[in-house]
Amino acid sequence: MSLPPPIPPPSLTTPPKARPTELPIRQIPGSYGWPLLGPLSDRLDYFWFQKPENFFRTRMDKYKSTVFRTNIPPTFPFFTNVNPNIIAVLDCKSFSHLFDMDLVDKRDVLVGDFVPSVEFTGNIRVGVYQDVSEPQHAKAKNFSMNILKQSSSIWVPELISNLDIFLDQIEATLSKSSSASYFSPLQQFLFTFLSKVLARADPSLDSKIAESGSSMLNKWLAVQLLPTVSVGTIQPLEEIFLHSFSYPYALVSGDYNNLYNFIKQHGKEVIKSGTEFGLSEDEAIHNLLFVLGFNSYGGFSIFLPKLIESIANGPTGLQEKLRKEAREKGGSTLGFDSLKELELINSVVYETLRMNPPVPLQFGRARKDFQLSSYDSAFNVKKGELLCGFQKLIMRDPVVFDEPEQFKPERFTKEKGAELLNYLYWSNGPQTGSPTVSNKQCAGKDIVTFTAALIVAHLLRRYDLIKGDGSSITALRKAK
Repeated sequence: MSLPPPIPPPSLTTPPKARPTELPIRQIPGSYGWPLLGPLSDRLDYFWFQKPENFFRTRMDKYKSTVFRTNIPPTFPFFTNVNPNIIAVLDCKSFSHLFDMDLVDKRDVLVGDFVPSVEFTGNIRVGVYQDVSEPQHAKAKNFSMNILKQSSSIWVPELISNLDIFLDQIEATLSKSSSASYFSPLQQFLFTFLSKVLARADPSLDSKIAESGSSMLNKWLAVQLLPTVSVGTIQPLEEIFLHSFSYPYALVSGDYNNLYNFIKQHGKEVIKSGTEFGLSEDEAIHNLLFVLGFNSYGGFSIFLPKLIESIANGPTGLQEKLRKEAREKGGSTLGFDSLKELELINSVVYETLRMNPPVPLQFGRARKDFQLSSYDSAFNVKKGELLCGFQKLIMRDPVVFDEPEQFKPERFTKEKGAELLNYLYWSNGPQTGSPTVSNKQCAGKDIVTFTAALIVAHLLRRYDLIKGDGSSITALRKAK
């Protein structure tokens, strides 16, 4: 079984805008404030007083511009080597400059100017931190794309079998309780499934990994990213203890070494393919672990609860429509070929990604001086300045999306919906684009949406009714 080819870009109806020659050149509004005090004030707004979405909204309203200067964490006091200054780009047009590799450098900007210690990845800069101009980038990107290609024959059966184990667990809990919290078993499902398909490594072969593999990944992810994310603890304790300094790799070194050794012992086939692309065995293992743990496991852990909530707590009548489509058009056995006929299910997946992109921020550093344009103005950007897009606002651009704050299940259906895929940017590029070694678009862009659509279809073929939210299921009624 092979993956279906990506949908080719439709003839694009460009959103209304002035021609570049007609756009007035405007000085980029906003300010970085006084040294130390400005970044600290913005950090407190970002994490505490306003929260990320409102942080960007209030400044966009204040400056009457979707392009402006501000600071984002991490900042003072113990991040003296991190420059928090950014140029925010918050509409589809200005944000799209981040996909032009002639204009932006993506070297070490995964989470902004802050770069977690390379100790977290075996003292190796894995592919996601490399710019397209670096020779190692092509090797790592080709390796990632090959992993997905080679896994296509087992992807669907492993997905369905492991998903059923997860659902059996939820049903067992509901038989004893009125509510079943599903996040932990969901992560266990994801870890087992992704280990099998991406690394060809079965966690059941290692008792320690089978029992604690997902929690090992959670700790490894958390310790790296704590300075850049909010975890919802009591303020000001969160600011004092979580956002003021980096935590050392030593806290998770044992867990990471266990994961490394598991992959090395049981993922030999995939590791060997990495060496065929010019990576050393060590480089292949660390890149594979990052693809497995950060990109795939981390991304799905954020996205799938939002998708489940979209279905279990969605608009009236949505489940009935999805159920009808999944059962009547999904074929006798679900597979990648089934997805061609599941227009509404695909649209719900896309709309969930639009409303809740799993990677909230995207960055790019100006490779040279250039002129950046929004819909109504042009702005001069200097070489070395860091551009930052907050995707939750970008994909609610009212110029592109009607009623952008509303969840509309059918938004991406029919011809107009196909055109809107050009502006679905969750994967560091448009949904109609293709990942290559010449860009930084997510190698798993298509498999993520295919997998999500298959999960939705399977759920609605297995159940007549699903009730719940982003953290728990309160009712399941099996199909008759």
